[in-house]
Amino acid sequence: MGRAPHGGVGVNAFRRFYGEHPVHLLLQLAAIGLAGYAASRVLAEGAPWFALLTWFVGAAVLHDLVFLPAYALVDATAQSRLFRRRRPLPAVSGVAWINHLRVPVAFSGLLMLVWFPLILGGREDAFVGATGLGTDVYLGRWLGVTGVLFAASALLYAVRVRRAAARAVSAG
Repeated sequence: MGRAPHGGVGVNAFRRFYGEHPVHLLLQLAAIGLAGYAASRVLAEGAPWFALLTWFVGAAVLHDLVFLPAYALVDATAQSRLFRRRRPLPAVSGVAWINHLRVPVAFSGLLMLVWFPLILGGREDAFVGATGLGTDVYLGRWLGVTGVLFAASALLYAVRVRRAAARAVSAG
């Protein structure tokens, strides 16, 4: 009996049962274990468990009911209306340009969501009182990180397009 290209007969049976490679399950279990360890450390420090649970459930509900539909709508709008042209952009051997836009936007947005009080300069008095540092550098650093994310994504897109074009030339 021959082996499958991505594993043996057991791996294929596991994939049919579980739906993914066994490494996926292993990584999921490790992530759950790490989260459990982190939660046990936080609760061992005397944190109010009910407040943490309320915050966690609230964040999950807020994400699923507000943020997910909002950024799905923005993504759909970006693909349909903002980038609609009379002549469509040329496709280069299956290299999807939209993903090279989504990733830096998502990371930049996540950084803004987490650090927006410091980036926008709000609550500087409380931050200076707690840390002794100012907030004046956060906007520039966020803009710099965002620029690097977009530049790296554009460079990766250019490399992928060049490789796809080279493959198309060599195949044709």
